[in-house]
Amino acid sequence: MAVTVFSPAKINLYLAVTGRRPDGFHDLVSVAAPLDFGDELEAERQPGGVGRQFSLTCDHPEVPRDDSNLVLKAARAFAAATGYEGRVAFKLTKRIPLGAGLGGGSSNAVAALRALNQLSGGLLPVEKLSGLAAGLGSDCALFIHSAPVVMRGRGESVELLPAAAAARLRGRDVLLFKPGFGISTPWAYQRMIARGTDYVPAAEAERKLVAWLAGEAPVEELLGNNMEPAAFEKYLALPVLLGKLRDDFGVVGRMSGSGSACFALPGEDRVTAGVRESIRRCWGPLALVQNARLT
Repeated sequence: MAVTVFSPAKINLYLAVTGRRPDGFHDLVSVAAPLDFGDELEAERQPGGVGRQFSLTCDHPEVPRDDSNLVLKAARAFAAATGYEGRVAFKLTKRIPLGAGLGGGSSNAVAALRALNQLSGGLLPVEKLSGLAAGLGSDCALFIHSAPVVMRGRGESVELLPAAAAARLRGRDVLLFKPGFGISTPWAYQRMIARGTDYVPAAEAERKLVAWLAGEAPVEELLGNNMEPAAFEKYLALPVLLGKLRDDFGVVGRMSGSGSACFALPGEDRVTAGVRESIRRCWGPLALVQNARLT
């Protein structure tokens, strides 16, 4: 028996990192939404025998196949929580770039939980799956919900966006673009600590979110990411291109998460061949330029 699970990318439409916690993590307030663009994870039951219970193959050479991979960590967590003893081979088809701030590894982990839950006949309800996901990593819990969410804490506290606000997001076209280099999330947070000037007070972050939720403004009025200054200080290719897109095409782009992927939410008449060509001309042939939609 085999199942294939879609593993979506996400973007942080609004990200306010509010400060460092005693445990070394950071608190944040964020609105994140999944995309209709992502990876695929196939999980196939294997015959009984000796050896590893779970294995992983992937078509991307830089994705680790050892126990550090979140797919295998998620599988072991599922087995420990349920007593599941089946042997499963995972096959990951990778489309979400690494080091992008698009949540690829976290999404893959939740896809593994979903796949094993299907193979096992639904051993865990969604609430239990959400708890397992939160224990795997800060971004994992958001992927339990196939919908826009508000994230708080270090990202493990997740609630669905109210229906009226979610309706302002769903179906919106997204232009994703990422340079040939990635940004390490630990580096980005360490740089925020060193700079010490980029944090947003929690009360201010919440006020902006509450005001947007209470009104009818489009998501463009919510967009923001206070991880951009630290990334832009070192990776000048990001602000240079975003400035060019704004000045030449009227397209406002933002960075997602800790980067290096960026996104824009232009109207259909403004996603032109010129925009794509400008991105590739600035960032070279290794740049990802991908159309997607918020789901």
